[in-house]
Amino acid sequence: MASTLLLAFSLFFTFVTLTTSTNPGFILTVVNNCPFPIWPAIQPNAGHPVLECGGFALAPLTHRSFPAPAQHWSGRLWGRTGCTTHANGRLSCATGDCGGLLECDGRGGTPPATLAQFSLHHGHTDLSSYAVSLVDGFNVPMTVTPHEGHGTCPVVGCKANLLANCPDKLQERTPQGHVVGCKSACEAFGTDELCCRNHYNSPQTCRASSYSEFFKRPCPSTFTYAHDSPSLTHECSSPRELKVIFCH
Repeated sequence: MASTLLLAFSLFFTFVTLTTSTNPGFILTVVNNCPFPIWPAIQPNAGHPVLECGGFALAPLTHRSFPAPAQHWSGRLWGRTGCTTHANGRLSCATGDCGGLLECDGRGGTPPATLAQFSLHHGHTDLSSYAVSLVDGFNVPMTVTPHEGHGTCPVVGCKANLLANCPDKLQERTPQGHVVGCKSACEAFGTDELCCRNHYNSPQTCRASSYSEFFKRPCPSTFTYAHDSPSLTHECSSPRELKVIFCH
């Protein structure tokens, strides 16, 4: 699930000074409010440990909480949908698949997928930074909600179901014709301009398109193209919990 945005997000936090004291009670919670199962997946950035074996199943209207790392950690989380477990133990998912595994163990997922990004425990005030990205497309509504933090700690994400109105050229369909994802313009067309590659890989030349605006209008607090506004990443000091909610 690589993108210029993910690389920029990772590089940005490489230069952040790490905190010397962390919140020992800090937890991460993943909530499935959808009327269908979700298979959350977690991928750390290079050099960071895999959390919760990298993936698990979450039935409708259930949640799973686990301790956040005690030291600096960065990575991403997304939801896989339409998954089927086969007799050989392999898991195949309509969206977000990580190589046919339930426990992704550090592997990325196949777009399109709504993506939450995190950098935990950095700075002198134990900051946790978070954002929701649609740069790799959309497959399920998702928000990130911090609890009991200080500073800039808004709820961010995309509550809208974009599948119903996804433009025809961006639709990800099952063999049966069901729309299960909404691709990014980069994924759909692969041009340098829409992928913000080569000449277009800078804030000056990478611009919003009519396709990124389709995502931005209903979900203004999300990243929708690679060089979208850095202000969409929020830094919350010492939160007690970060909660990822599907179908908020």
